[in-house]
Amino acid sequence: MKTLSTPCVLCASTDFEHWYQGQHGAIVNRDYFACLECGLVQVPAEQQPGASDEQAIYELHKNNPQDPGYRRFLSRALEPVVTRLQPGASGLDFGSGPGPTLSLMFAEAGFSCANYDIYYANEPARLQQTYDFITATEVFEHLSQPAQVLDTLCQCLKPGGLLMVMTQRAISKAEFASWRYIHDPTHISLFSDKSMDYISQHWPLQELERGRDTVLWQKATD
Repeated sequence: MKTLSTPCVLCASTDFEHWYQGQHGAIVNRDYFACLECGLVQVPAEQQPGASDEQAIYELHKNNPQDPGYRRFLSRALEPVVTRLQPGASGLDFGSGPGPTLSLMFAEAGFSCANYDIYYANEPARLQQTYDFITATEVFEHLSQPAQVLDTLCQCLKPGGLLMVMTQRAISKAEFASWRYIHDPTHISLFSDKSMDYISQHWPLQELERGRDTVLWQKATD
């Protein structure tokens, strides 16, 4: 029986179920393991793309800040945050990508928003500051160490601050093989509803709203 030799990257459990081994284009015999504790479906480290391959794939993304369709897509992350912000609030778009757009949309709504991206806006000092809100749209599925990232984001959030995460969620083992989301080689951490519940229980985050592919949390104030 196949299993992972390393602990879960979200909860550190060692109890897994092998969900799928698939081939999609450049992805050959990639394994996906579901953690039985937190529900995160993850790819073994040795089957993940390296940094240069990962960035090369990101370069293929055509996210134009002026594209109305892309803006409509991002508005599902923007609007639940904006409606809860006080005047003067400032934030961070974590994983802003090669064509930062959400920060522009926040600016248009009257809120300053810095960009951080390990490849395109690698400014570590921005992770030493605190913010009223943080967004991570289409980012969490790329994380090799999501627990560490959640620790960092919580440290960057002011008490009462908002964290908006957008990522498609794994539904079931039966539907996993036909899920187009796994065709992207950079998608290595697939969250489920159970994973989102686990985050609420183990980080100082209270869930405010859950959409089809979004979750909005608020950091505890005490």
